[in-house]
Amino acid sequence: MFTFEKFKALPLKRRHKNAGEHLRILYENSLPLDDHYRQMEAWLKLPPLSTAEEITDRFHLHMREASIEFQEHNLLIKRFDTLSETPYGPVHIYLEDLRSAFNIGNILRTTEALRLGTIIFSENTPNQHHPKVIKTSMGTSSSVPCKQGGIDSCPGPLIALETMETAPSLFDFEFPKAFTLLLGNEERGLKESTLQTADHVVQIPLIGSKNSLNVAAAFAIAAANIQVKKLLRMH
Repeated sequence: MFTFEKFKALPLKRRHKNAGEHLRILYENSLPLDDHYRQMEAWLKLPPLSTAEEITDRFHLHMREASIEFQEHNLLIKRFDTLSETPYGPVHIYLEDLRSAFNIGNILRTTEALRLGTIIFSENTPNQHHPKVIKTSMGTSSSVPCKQGGIDSCPGPLIALETMETAPSLFDFEFPKAFTLLLGNEERGLKESTLQTADHVVQIPLIGSKNSLNVAAAFAIAAANIQVKKLLRMH
């Protein structure tokens, strides 16, 4: 526990970081606000907390004042997940030269949420063991089937998700039961050689000024569409 002199001697950012971290520990362990936090609260000249909504807002105030970047895995309130027994499907998702751990983590989350299938990481893509991927995947990196490999390791048919003027809309495309969906680099998309290898190319029809979407967002749209069509076929 800090004394007033020791707490005041810390840089302001560090004071808020310590207060925020202590508030997180109390909240996650369902503990009431203790004297230690009440002291830091008073020393920071903040009004006393009372409701749960105020606690979450206060936590994010501490993080903001500590210059800690907002990231989803830092959220104070988390949804209670339930263990799914639904098996993963036969779809493979090939990640070609993706760079962003945020995108990769979100692709893993979507794959787990829809139980789509197996992720294949290309040589230059951070995989499920990368620390930042583990954080952004929100606990799914250890449960989604994953493997390392090149385009030659992907089960056919190969279906590329890419912005291409002549490509059909993925909403009109009849996806087979088993295939590999190809996703490309955030900046340049899929390699030309990969597009030449693909059996099909599909795109998300866009009507705005931007001609592309974030790769994780694009994958979420494609994955939901694939699963909806699968469910319709089953009924």
